[in-house]
Amino acid sequence: MSIVSWIILGLIAGALAKFLLPGRDPGGLIVTTLIGVAGAFVGGWLSAEYLDRPVVQDFYDPAMWVAAIGGSLVLLIAYRLLFGHSRERR
Repeated sequence: MSIVSWIILGLIAGALAKFLLPGRDPGGLIVTTLIGVAGAFVGGWLSAEYLDRPVVQDFYDPAMWVAAIGGSLVLLIAYRLLFGHSRERR
């Protein structure tokens, strides 16, 4: 897949991760979207490296989508744990 395909996959995976983890994010929509893109890259890399599931050329591979959404969820949870209290209500 090309970089553009990974970015599109990351945008969708980030939106799905945000849907699965509702609530206030410390960074807003832009940061959540960037976390989705990074999660897609991380999920694809982890899938290829450790689960012996290489990244294929098919954009519609279900395993790749699961890896991208999983990576986005992990990064979004980590981001909330690290920076979640920076925007407390006063």
